[in-house]
Amino acid sequence: MEGYLVLEDGSTFCGKRIGYDKDTICEIVFNTSMTGYLEIFTDPSYAGQGVVMTYPLIGNYGLTKEDQESKKPWVEAVFVHEIAEMESNFRSKMHVLDFLKEYQIPGLEGINTRKLTKLLRTNGTMKGKITNDISNINKIIEEIKNYEISNLVEKVSSNEHTTYGDGQTKIALLDFGAKQNIINSLIKRNCEVTVFPQNTHYSKLLDDKFEGIVLSNGPGNPEDCKIAIENIKKLYESNKPILGICLGHQLMGLATGAKTCRLKYGHRGPNHPVKDLKTGRVCITSQNHGYVIQEESIDNNIAEISHININDGTVEGLRYKKKEILTVQYHPEACPGPEDSSYIFDDFLKVVRKEK
Repeated sequence: MEGYLVLEDGSTFCGKRIGYDKDTICEIVFNTSMTGYLEIFTDPSYAGQGVVMTYPLIGNYGLTKEDQESKKPWVEAVFVHEIAEMESNFRSKMHVLDFLKEYQIPGLEGINTRKLTKLLRTNGTMKGKITNDISNINKIIEEIKNYEISNLVEKVSSNEHTTYGDGQTKIALLDFGAKQNIINSLIKRNCEVTVFPQNTHYSKLLDDKFEGIVLSNGPGNPEDCKIAIENIKKLYESNKPILGICLGHQLMGLATGAKTCRLKYGHRGPNHPVKDLKTGRVCITSQNHGYVIQEESIDNNIAEISHININDGTVEGLRYKKKEILTVQYHPEACPGPEDSSYIFDDFLKVVRKEK
């Protein structure tokens, strides 16, 4: 069946309907990953978004649910140039099309993903609607422009606290949409991780049994997370070592007086070069975000920039001068993506364990 993607500026793209047949409005973004499509589909940071995969062939190695970053996919829609007819991988348990249908995710195949990506890079990220009927295009555009995307963190966060692993180091993880591999990366380093819902009162995280706190990634505009920002202000005032990842990095910045702004089209993919200003080392990082901390808003008495993006010079990390706090804009758990920056977990745990 033929289907269409209509953007809020009136641009229209035609393709073949795949996945679940339903109309959906969401923010349209693109990801430059060649692999890792299952991890992308199940990353809670994609809540409210439809993803354009720039790599032309998706699904060639199938998927296994063991690799999911959460219990279900959060992506709203998928746009690809071509879906592989047959997967080839001894671990594969399911074809991508079956996965999309099972979780009722709509999509388009055969769409001109190159043209769409160039449009988003030129004009910026836009909302769009996937639909079968474009007979009244003006009504569709008005509907898209009036559509509000909100409360995403509340949607993706866990509802109750859960403990994973049995390591010696006790870590509290505040869940704004945490990826499973953040938990896995800490467990692999001999940690016991207790995951708390995003609106958890700060006092529970400051319990003496927890030796460190991690603020997770998550979707949406960081300024919408008002309860979390107030809680993080109290966490900052404590002496607990804290690691902030992606949205967690932005929220710590907001809690300490910095400001955030929206990027034109965001950073989404496993190939973003980031420089560690302390060592001079450049790592290729995995990223998924549409907002950044404004460099000029950072109080130099509170924090210093620790990492920068080589491509556009944006802030990729902060070290807080009077606290044991490190935050990074990228994903050190890198799933999908390279493992260059996984040392961030080691640096954080050295502080937690008071190692030299």
